[in-house]
Amino acid sequence: METFEIIGGKKLKGEIEVRGSKNATTPILAATLLTEKECIISNIPLIEDVYRMLEILSSMGSEIRWLGKRKVSVKNEKIDPDKIDLETVKKLRSSVLLLGSLSARFDKFKFYRPGGCVIGARPLGTHFEALRKMGVDILQNDRDYIINAQKRKATKLTLGEMSVTATENAMMLAAAMPGKTIIKACACEPHVEDLGKFLIALGAKIKGLGTHSLEISGVKKMHKATHVVIPDANEAATLLILGVISGSSIKVRNAREDHLDLVLEKLREFGADFKIGKNMIEVIPAKKLQAISKVDTRTYPGVPSDVQAPFGVLATQAEGETLIHDSLYESRFNYIGELKKMGAKAKIVDSHRVLVSGPTKLKGKIITSFDLRAGVSLIMAALIAEGKTIIKEIYQVDRGYERIEERLQKLGAEIRRV
Repeated sequence: METFEIIGGKKLKGEIEVRGSKNATTPILAATLLTEKECIISNIPLIEDVYRMLEILSSMGSEIRWLGKRKVSVKNEKIDPDKIDLETVKKLRSSVLLLGSLSARFDKFKFYRPGGCVIGARPLGTHFEALRKMGVDILQNDRDYIINAQKRKATKLTLGEMSVTATENAMMLAAAMPGKTIIKACACEPHVEDLGKFLIALGAKIKGLGTHSLEISGVKKMHKATHVVIPDANEAATLLILGVISGSSIKVRNAREDHLDLVLEKLREFGADFKIGKNMIEVIPAKKLQAISKVDTRTYPGVPSDVQAPFGVLATQAEGETLIHDSLYESRFNYIGELKKMGAKAKIVDSHRVLVSGPTKLKGKIITSFDLRAGVSLIMAALIAEGKTIIKEIYQVDRGYERIEERLQKLGAEIRRV
């Protein structure tokens, strides 16, 4: 098992580039199943979740060719869902995104329960209800789902919640069916919008991208497409927060201000400031970090749940008490116990809220990464801590951050993979 060894307390300086969005790449790869023609996807992050999604596609018959370091060709001319790699599906939460595209292409197939981070109850009820309203019949048992999509149809539906992946599944199915589908109360995150742009490139017509209401006119025969994935807003936010808590003047390339409005506003409330340039945001170190009353994660354009843990680390360095409220997931505070080992003052109020007091000098310890976002947050904590920190289970970080240690080393961080 690999670990990260980190010596903290060093100022960081320089530039770091945000990679392509994980949360845009995986649904776009799933959406390539909607056509038999070649799709070329660029700016994909070289991370475990992307590799696993490509493995799943390949297991069903996809022809995968790398055309460059972050550019891949996917051709799905001959696909057999019965050959899907069960073990990889069970490891990857994003595999759920195949429900929509497979339902568009096949009348009947079997699908297995997806895996992923353990961050609370993430039921698929919203996905199933949306697909059922679109004519897809789903039978469940303890191990898998039996899908019958013979009666799929364009329709009007309202989602039970603004679920990102449920929205994306409904979008993919709607895009590949003749007729008009209207989806209300849908998610509108930048990566959802990016999927929509790829579906348009495939031949669908979509109105309302970036809003909570979509009108999709689908086509039965989709054609080839090329697409460049947007930068990862969650990674950009994480790197900006790292600059703020370490008091470091770092420049984050490919950070889009229009995807980070509320995140930047919250950071300014803590006392941070930024220089916004073309395709770049630079951290201006704060003289003092001041706690704020609450960081409340919400669906976009709210503060993303994926940056809740980095804000939790930031709160340990701000003077006063900050309430971190994750309204979306009830098990995303497992990193708090690891921070407390390092000397943080934090009290879990309930499954959705934690009260963090600061500022606190953190000390290096042996700690564990329990999920993707917790893992990168513990790296941030280790970089500002006194002494050496060892982080175990770093595979979780590799799922979403491309060779993060090599990129941080270029900023002057003392971090190595062991």
